Amino acid sequence: MLTVSELSIGYKTQIVVKAINFNLTEGELMSIVGINGVGKSTLLRTLGKVQPQLSGHILINGKALAQLKSNTLASQISMVLTEAIPSRNMTVWELVTLGRQPYTNWIGSLSHLDEEKIGEAIQILELEDLRHKPCYELSDGQMQRVLIARALAQDTPIILMDEPTTHLDLYHKVHLLKLLRRIAHETKKTILFTSHEIEMAMQLCDKMLLLDGKNNPFGTPEALINSQAFETLFPEDTVVFNSETKSFRIRK
Repeated sequence: MLTVSELSIGYKTQIVVKAINFNLTEGELMSIVGINGVGKSTLLRTLGKVQPQLSGHILINGKALAQLKSNTLASQISMVLTEAIPSRNMTVWELVTLGRQPYTNWIGSLSHLDEEKIGEAIQILELEDLRHKPCYELSDGQMQRVLIARALAQDTPIILMDEPTTHLDLYHKVHLLKLLRRIAHETKKTILFTSHEIEMAMQLCDKMLLLDGKNNPFGTPEALINSQAFETLFPEDTVVFNSETKSFRIRK
């Protein structure tokens, strides 16, 4: 589904991270973790072709991402970025409907299939009771689910999300990540998201990429724990990782 090899990312000639390698199959949930400023959002935007890769290879079903035209790309990848929505006066239904733009005709009318995909996305994200509610009345957690529903309605095999749990409390963080796991496994969509919730990601993700600017280890959470990859993620004089409890501890 997605193969990344020897990828370098950054801006113009300034490399932020290099030597990024990973591959995913359909139905896998993957998190991209690392310290602030290491390049997590830059990687996600590069994978979505929002900004160009500096070198290396990104393949979507065996085809080079750089060669995909915009209409083809919109049928392969959907994104949930930290963005302002066009208008908070839109209802939940109207905002989710925007996910069908790559498929609607020139006047934007919805087909039966479009309405079916929108309805499915609203149901999966547990938004039925909110479908006619204006977005300005939603909580942060509800709004995040609406944006994910919009991406799901786009019906792409790959969904990219930048910090989907930002501004959510512990309960809603867990609820959302469990929901993403269920969506990936049940709909067979490949979902990648950036996150600071490393311990939650360890428990719920199929794969993880640890951006450290050096080796950028990738694998299952268990394999990364066994290889002691988490021990060097943060400065050891501040935070230490306990492989037995699978948790970080502040060094006092």
